[in-house]
Amino acid sequence: MRMRNQWLVPPLGVGLAAALLTGCGSDSGGAGATGDSVVMGMSDDIQATDPASGYDPGSWLLFNNVFQSLLSFPNGGTEPEPEAADECHFSDSATKVYSCTLRSGLKFSNGNELTSKDVKFSFDRMMKINDDAGPAIMFPMLDKVETPDAKTVVFKLKYADATFPSKIASGAGSIVDHTAYPADKLRTDGKADGSGPYKLDSFGKDEADFSVNGSYRGTAKVKNSGVTMKFFHGDQAGLKTSLLAGDVDLAYRGLAAKDVADIEASNNKDIDVVEGTSAEVQHLVFNVKDPVAGKLAVRKAMAYLIDRDALIDEVYDNTATSLYSIIPAGITGHNTAFFDTYGARPSKEKAEAALRGDGLTGKVKLTLWSTPSRYGPATDAELKAIAKQLNASGLFDADVKSVEFAQYERDIKSGKYGVYVKGWVPDYPDPDNFTQPFFGEGNVLGNGYTNKTITDTIIPDTGAQSDRSTTTKQYDQLQNIVADQLPILPVWQAKQYAVVRDGVYGLENCLDASTVFRFWEISKG
Repeated sequence: MRMRNQWLVPPLGVGLAAALLTGCGSDSGGAGATGDSVVMGMSDDIQATDPASGYDPGSWLLFNNVFQSLLSFPNGGTEPEPEAADECHFSDSATKVYSCTLRSGLKFSNGNELTSKDVKFSFDRMMKINDDAGPAIMFPMLDKVETPDAKTVVFKLKYADATFPSKIASGAGSIVDHTAYPADKLRTDGKADGSGPYKLDSFGKDEADFSVNGSYRGTAKVKNSGVTMKFFHGDQAGLKTSLLAGDVDLAYRGLAAKDVADIEASNNKDIDVVEGTSAEVQHLVFNVKDPVAGKLAVRKAMAYLIDRDALIDEVYDNTATSLYSIIPAGITGHNTAFFDTYGARPSKEKAEAALRGDGLTGKVKLTLWSTPSRYGPATDAELKAIAKQLNASGLFDADVKSVEFAQYERDIKSGKYGVYVKGWVPDYPDPDNFTQPFFGEGNVLGNGYTNKTITDTIIPDTGAQSDRSTTTKQYDQLQNIVADQLPILPVWQAKQYAVVRDGVYGLENCLDASTVFRFWEISKG
């Protein structure tokens, strides 16, 4: 075993000023791809093959390889660059009009030409369908899409949004063939027609097969002849067994933390552990309208008692790091508001003082709600470890209940839970994506928390600033407010891992803060 570290992503500092003019793109094709095909194992499922629906890591992995967006994030980069576009720019100083010119020679894998009509259709369709499990929630600012000619796309925004280039560079910006997708409903045949580096040849319950798209025109240089994905549906032991037996070439998203640690310590010369940066985070969420968790004193007591380092050591074998902020390390605006307010070491004295100061004298009875796999296979164990820490203080009587994700989401929406867990894999590497979805209108937390300073001032003001480095002071203010009012409690920031067989290369270019897993960078042989 050889550990290969990958720390290629610098902290975001220069911001999106460069996105005011993004271009021009160099051209590459998929037809000349060489190398062996690669078999990849993953315990996550792919929830959708239609970009208007999927808003989960597995689906976006598919989208980022089968479809093109106008822009994309380069290896190790956090600023979007041209992909299907030749160049893009804000055509007004207010960052409310964004124009792109398409590359020449773009085609879908089915042979149809890709024009501005397909781009407009893709965004109009996504917004019209507005699927509950889809990415339309990312585009409340989008007013309309215009197509002056076959190669020009103009986005008119309702309000200024300097992060718009990053949003359309994500899987949410996937361009579909207007002749192959219905305009007002999801495609349900499990097929996909995109213009990305790969074609989806087949998609089934346990396996998906991808071949190189010879019609592709973009920036990716493909280093293999195809990829087969095998789905293990949460079976971590099965994934590990298949990797060690050589049935899969690499494992991504799904090995248990203990398995990664064991493999790393085993000195197995046939297996490599590749570590990369990640902006994936996990939080405890408090329903501020709940009769127990709605009490600020209860939330503060929990913040004083939870030992993140011990939790990560016990449950995750140190394959994550303690998180004390809403915005993770490596992203503009990161601070340590929760460390500064509550410290890193548990304090029963401060927790007890918070409870007694609010007149709470007995043990606080509390249920921590979990879901077994959506936010990682160790989520239930994590919540049980947190409950154990709370109970060890003598101040809480906490238990854990776990339900499948569909029911979990329904219960959160109905306000049933007082404390529950939410994980977040960013759509794009910008502080906006760690704040607006959590605290903006119609946010994903469903915990009843609102703060007018955040929603009416900080979020719109920071969203309008093209130089993202100038937003730091306001994001500090936001995180300090959240640390004081505690609608959520940050727990950990993930490290990304892929575990590969000897002779498989390129994973260093697949694991960075953009969360884009690039099939085309993987080679074998």
